[in-house]
Amino acid sequence: MTVDDIPSLLKHVNNRAITDQIINFPYPYQEPQAVFRMSYVHRGFKKGERFVFAITLKEKKELIGEISLHLDKAQPIAEVGYWVGEPFWNQGIVTEALKRLLSFGFEVVGLDLIFATYSKENIASGKVLLKNGMQIVSPGQYHPTIHTPTQKVVSYQLTKEEYHKTNSAS
Repeated sequence: MTVDDIPSLLKHVNNRAITDQIINFPYPYQEPQAVFRMSYVHRGFKKGERFVFAITLKEKKELIGEISLHLDKAQPIAEVGYWVGEPFWNQGIVTEALKRLLSFGFEVVGLDLIFATYSKENIASGKVLLKNGMQIVSPGQYHPTIHTPTQKVVSYQLTKEEYHKTNSAS
């Protein structure tokens, strides 16, 4: 992601359907948040704490979403996060992006476990995780967000062993 992505970031994230699903994206999402986001992304790459990649369409290089790994400092595990602009929902784009990110996390970064948490109401997000072999760990805990103090979330995970087993069979 680069500063050139800020207009697309603003266009797609300044949408309650997006911000209500992401714990640290406020609504309205405005230019100061987008500029801070770019700084956050670049600092994370530089320090090796997180890897945030732009999701783009193959035909165009315009940012339509993000997918990220947030590394744990103490152990080889990471949390995955993602979003894609509403016009691009239900097209398999995030499923493909997650497949590539899992490969990056296990094969390049050397993680032992990757996990994800999503709002229980966001059924599509759960389908993305299942299609990539992730398994449910917690069917519904309450987790505070900037939007609500009691959002019910579901947690999934995938170990390196499960990843290799699934990918060697296909």
